[in-house]
Amino acid sequence: MTPAARHRWPVPALLILLSAIPVIAGGARLGDLGGGGPVTPENARFFADPVPVVLHIVAAVPYCLLGALQFAPGLRRRRWHRLSGRLLVPLGLVAALTGLWMALAYPLNEGENVSLTLVRLVFGGVMAAAILLGFAAVRRRDFARHRAWMIRGYAIGIGAGTQVFTHLPWVLFLGPPEETARSALMAAGWLINLAVAEWAIRRDPAGTGVRAVGAGSR
Repeated sequence: MTPAARHRWPVPALLILLSAIPVIAGGARLGDLGGGGPVTPENARFFADPVPVVLHIVAAVPYCLLGALQFAPGLRRRRWHRLSGRLLVPLGLVAALTGLWMALAYPLNEGENVSLTLVRLVFGGVMAAAILLGFAAVRRRDFARHRAWMIRGYAIGIGAGTQVFTHLPWVLFLGPPEETARSALMAAGWLINLAVAEWAIRRDPAGTGVRAVGAGSR
């Protein structure tokens, strides 16, 4: 491994660490659903209709982890990149579409209002669109646009990790956020990730440093 390649390994490592937050939370949620409880006012909606949340977690967990490895030097130049990319496209679409499903199907909990539903619908829709645009681009062999759209989709996909850090200072200094503030903090997590994604795309427009998160055949 060259010194430049070693320098880029912290990127997938940091993405895996960021993904660990939703991965652990998702595993705990599946454990609760599979074990039959405990049922609380916050999770009762999941017990009443577990299908969308189970599908969301089962798709989102490997999407976050495999997606992080798409940024790993060496792996992205091998057949592994293409094979894993063919998994990441459907996984990402299932994660995005079930996120939309949950936003529309589940009742809001205390401390949530319609603004949170709108935020979830906007970013879930953008994630699904980015993955589809990225897939369409690679079918045209437009690898630069493929890479850019897949990075944007992945940035939204790992938003739950960043949202912990947008919420934490507020909770520590101001207490639990009220309805509108919570929606803004959720949106901030996704916007921060998209801003970093755009910076990475423009910093390396030819894709010499990282490849796309999901790939079709090449």
